[in-house]
Amino acid sequence: MRIIETKRAPNPRRVAIFLAEKGIDVPREERDLMSGDLRQDDFSALNPWQRVPVLVLDDGTAISESVAICRYFEEIHPEPPLFGTGAIGKAEVEMWNRRVELGLFNAVASVFRHLHPKMAHLEVPQVTPWGEANKEKVESELTRLDRRLAESDFVAGASFSIADITALVAIDFMKPAKLAAPEGHAHIMRWYQEVSARPSASA
Repeated sequence: MRIIETKRAPNPRRVAIFLAEKGIDVPREERDLMSGDLRQDDFSALNPWQRVPVLVLDDGTAISESVAICRYFEEIHPEPPLFGTGAIGKAEVEMWNRRVELGLFNAVASVFRHLHPKMAHLEVPQVTPWGEANKEKVESELTRLDRRLAESDFVAGASFSIADITALVAIDFMKPAKLAAPEGHAHIMRWYQEVSARPSASA
């Protein structure tokens, strides 16, 4: 079993934090997404979408997409539960993780991919107006998240979950995307200080 990743990229980091919370150690194989390494035939055979991370099991099965990889490990190592417990708890974690992923995470990624000069060879075409438009969306999503965290210790409720991992990585991704830190959002900053202090955040 191994995980193929680009360590500094945000999606592999989501998996790394998840595994650290579980106390699971999986061998890693580094690929350089900036150099076109993910376009090589051997990698494309594992993931035709040419994105990291990819989990390769001992029998050769390849699982890509960060949440799918995390779900695999949740099934084989259910404690501590990071996808919620019970029908309602699991649904709420799924809801909030999707909201953060499709909202804040994707908006920050769009700013980075469409405005950062070093991404021009990977995001073809780069659409500058789309990158600029997503700056406003980032602020809107931060406001929504701040309202949520005014009433909840963690993003999906009383317990740390994959929704917090997605939100943490999204907010840390704001720095390379050259977006201002969410200092005007007091509830996010309270939460951010707490989750950033967890040992897994440095995984």
